[in-house]
Amino acid sequence: MPAGIIDGKAIAAQIRLEVADRVSALKKKGVVPGLAVILVGENPASVTYVANKQKACAEVGMRSFVRRFPADVSEEMVLAEIKKLNMDPSCHGILVQLPLPKHIREAACIEAIDPKKDVDGFHPVNVGRMLIGESSFIPCTPAGIVELLRRSKVKIEGAEAVVVGRSNIVGKPVALLLLRENATVTVCHTRTRSLGEVTRRADILVVAAGRPRMISGDMIKEGATVIDVGINRVDGKLVGDVDFETARERCGLITPVPGGVGPMTIAMLLKQCVEAAELNVH
Repeated sequence: MPAGIIDGKAIAAQIRLEVADRVSALKKKGVVPGLAVILVGENPASVTYVANKQKACAEVGMRSFVRRFPADVSEEMVLAEIKKLNMDPSCHGILVQLPLPKHIREAACIEAIDPKKDVDGFHPVNVGRMLIGESSFIPCTPAGIVELLRRSKVKIEGAEAVVVGRSNIVGKPVALLLLRENATVTVCHTRTRSLGEVTRRADILVVAAGRPRMISGDMIKEGATVIDVGINRVDGKLVGDVDFETARERCGLITPVPGGVGPMTIAMLLKQCVEAAELNVH
């Protein structure tokens, strides 16, 4: 029996409807949630991402404003803009579109954002709060992964979870969130010996390594839930970090690429921006 598909598009659409309801409730109190995006340069992927974020905001009734800078802008100017947005009461969420040009320090920009407006969940204060289990904004992709599992009725508590990849954006935070949900978590990476032996133990396998089709069906436990975070272009086609065809014969549930984790990232960004606005309602 081929695995069931976790439809990230459908689940993300459901979250957007919930966000739209929360936005209209806030509007009745005179608050319009606002998201500011800082875009430096003309990186085509970044330009597309930002356009998608603007469109998503409009669909749920939120305001979005983009602060565009040329690629040769000084770091000081970007930091000054962040400072201005921190003080602007109509702006509830701020995100800096990555990657930035080499001469601008990513960490300096992220740390300049007020943690209460850090809807991307990358500020060290939010990362620290997440680590110790306090309420905080959470990186959107890991937050989306946990939401996919919950809404697909996958039992996380007591499950053996394996995360392949240890980036600050996905691997580490998703491992922490699964731990918080009472899973037993193992993190694998490029130095892990006998990777297949470890991944075959997983009831929940999250793959975020950035290597096309690195996890094949024989590395997956029968009936496991597989969350594929990878987005790789191979021969002009988008493929994940999991070999979908062979994996589908083994696992119980799997996210497709595209249409799995991807749509959840912007949905969670919208959700966190609304939460930031709700915190401002007195």
